[in-house]
Amino acid sequence: NPSSFRPSNLRQACSSFTIFATEPFWALARDDRPWGGEDPPGVAFTYAPGRSGRYADDILSGFTGILQVDGYAGYNRLLKRSEQPIQLAYCWAHARRKLYEVAQNATAPIAEEGLRRIAALYQIEKDIAGLSVEARLAARQARSKPLIADMETWLAHHRARVSSKAPLGEALKYITKYWDGLCMFLTDGRVEMDNNSVERSIRPIAINRKNALFAGHDAGAENWATIASLVETCKLNDVDPQAWLTDVLIRIVNGHKQSMINDLLPWNYPVKV
Repeated sequence: NPSSFRPSNLRQACSSFTIFATEPFWALARDDRPWGGEDPPGVAFTYAPGRSGRYADDILSGFTGILQVDGYAGYNRLLKRSEQPIQLAYCWAHARRKLYEVAQNATAPIAEEGLRRIAALYQIEKDIAGLSVEARLAARQARSKPLIADMETWLAHHRARVSSKAPLGEALKYITKYWDGLCMFLTDGRVEMDNNSVERSIRPIAINRKNALFAGHDAGAENWATIASLVETCKLNDVDPQAWLTDVLIRIVNGHKQSMINDLLPWNYPVKV
């Protein structure tokens, strides 16, 4: 892993994981493009022999800052650190999905209203995409914060009326449980409303898992994670992975200096797709 893309050096990260066959990958992604950040986008996959939160703790050793995640309970371990504190920003796409599933399966005006409220927040995000951190934060404070305050009242009202065991009740309970983390985008212009950047990076790995059954042991899975990190980082930087890999291998064979390894990173590759 290039030192410039280790978790400990990330200013903001999104973290998620996917399980395929019997081997789980954890994915840590960075994409600062929505707010014009200077760091290039990238994703690092790490193999671990399980899905315990301790693996996330190990992967993020040395990292301090905001981590955007889904609702997996294993991440709660990160909140117990006495040093290197981490704040968890939760994902509105996952919250929305809970309401969407309810609305798809039955007539559910409350769920549909929730979806409209979330859609209004995403419209604001669409309007401010690409603006500076300061401009995004100002717009969220002016436009999104009142919608969030109103939604909090709406949420409390309907939670009191709906059984917590009903599908709608469970969806509302999920949103309430992660409310503070869902609202973190209101206080930091770098934070996104969701962790879709890492979800998009994981999707090709999940789709390809049946073609990658060679990763039947730890070494195979670790090698797969390395190759997947390079390929998906190429895609994030609009670089053809095959062209990049071919060129890099040729340069290495021809004696490219190890001290100049940064020149070979996908985001420094001169030819874009």
